[in-house]
Amino acid sequence: MNFDLIVIGSGPGGYVAAIRASQLGLNTAIIERESLGGICLNWGCIPTKALLKSAQVFDYLHHAEDFGIKVSKAEADFGAVVKRSRGVAEGMSKGVQFLMKKNKITVIMGNARLVAGPKVAVTDAEGKQTEYSAKHIIVATGGRAKELPNLKIDGQKVIDYRKAMSLETQPKRLVVVGAGAIGVEFGYFYHAMGTEVSIVEFMEQGLVPREDADISKELGKIFTKKGIKVYGGWAVESVDTSGKEIKVLVKNRKDGATETILCDVVLSAAGVTPNTENIGLETLGVTVERGYIKVDDYYRTNVPGVYAIGDVLATQALAHVASAEAITCVEAIAGHHPEPIDYNNIPGCTYCAPEIASVGYTEQAAKEAGYEVLVGKFPFTASGKAKAAGHPEGFVKVIFDKKYGEWLGAHMIGYNVTEMIAEVVVARKLETTGHEVIKSVHPHPTMSEAVMEAAAAAYGEVIHL
Repeated sequence: MNFDLIVIGSGPGGYVAAIRASQLGLNTAIIERESLGGICLNWGCIPTKALLKSAQVFDYLHHAEDFGIKVSKAEADFGAVVKRSRGVAEGMSKGVQFLMKKNKITVIMGNARLVAGPKVAVTDAEGKQTEYSAKHIIVATGGRAKELPNLKIDGQKVIDYRKAMSLETQPKRLVVVGAGAIGVEFGYFYHAMGTEVSIVEFMEQGLVPREDADISKELGKIFTKKGIKVYGGWAVESVDTSGKEIKVLVKNRKDGATETILCDVVLSAAGVTPNTENIGLETLGVTVERGYIKVDDYYRTNVPGVYAIGDVLATQALAHVASAEAITCVEAIAGHHPEPIDYNNIPGCTYCAPEIASVGYTEQAAKEAGYEVLVGKFPFTASGKAKAAGHPEGFVKVIFDKKYGEWLGAHMIGYNVTEMIAEVVVARKLETTGHEVIKSVHPHPTMSEAVMEAAAAAYGEVIHL
């Protein structure tokens, strides 16, 4: 059972690596312990967007009269919403199966472990172990929900994102611990479906603390107006699950004030931790730092023939990052000379309502990096398309280097902005300046006009403000 390349894990890093390798003529195998497509397709990116779409439709129905349409009382069937989400995930997983077959990739189901050689030992569902060898082995085992020391996940009263997607019954009250992308997406979903939601975030910036401060502030205002309780800069002291209702004791990090939040379910959304244990890394002597595999610009570990991509690395835990790393890694293996990934030009998207999209430096980070900046902001209240769509909330914020006009970053919050951020990514890749953005004619009426207008605002040339 010899291959040119074996990929361990079939998420957006693993299956993309396998397909690109096959395209480049490598005899390739992929090993998966659960479902093709990994967490992203089965329990992450794709099915969560299906849930969020159901929530948005339900939200629309509640505000139909704002558009001049009368609708009789709408009711959400929570079970049907979850079922639709699972159906979307299953369809995408079958799509990956088709791609494996189309590209003549050998699919091996089972638990993989690196052994001396280096080789890969796979244990199937019946407990049978088989060894496979390859000149090149890529570790793409992904990540899982991070468990906080004082918030043990039991799968019933304290759950992770996976369980949150498949609850049998909708909770009346939910506490979300962690206000990153996972936390605010599920917070929005459950609130829109009728659950009373509280979000607790340790960082003082509040919601989406990794985003630009203006984005965090805006989302906090919008969520609070919706009726979501936001605890920014609060720590979870303890969680008492002994009674019928859960008691979450939180403490304000500034003044020491405490509060007990009562709920039915606690969602731990404190981030992702890499799946690097029990896969044989120590057997081969692969260097691991703080749980993450250490690699070079082409994802080579310190052990010849062993590579790593995706959430097992200390790079952004995003599906599109894993896919990009996969292609770069495999093309280098095949003898090509791909350009290393620029991790400062990776877009991040959060799919709550309103959506959030960003790339590059925040305003604070740009100043800390020594840049003298020009900042432009254009609110969607001044966008005809946004107002016509019934979504005037949010804005586009752009940051340029005052000296050379380099586009340092962009931060958006509003309706459908996740479809707008790619313009900035491409422009930054092409080293586009602020004046070039202003002189690039954008269509009217569109949401994307706000990008041009924000750039114009940075240079004091904005027309519609």
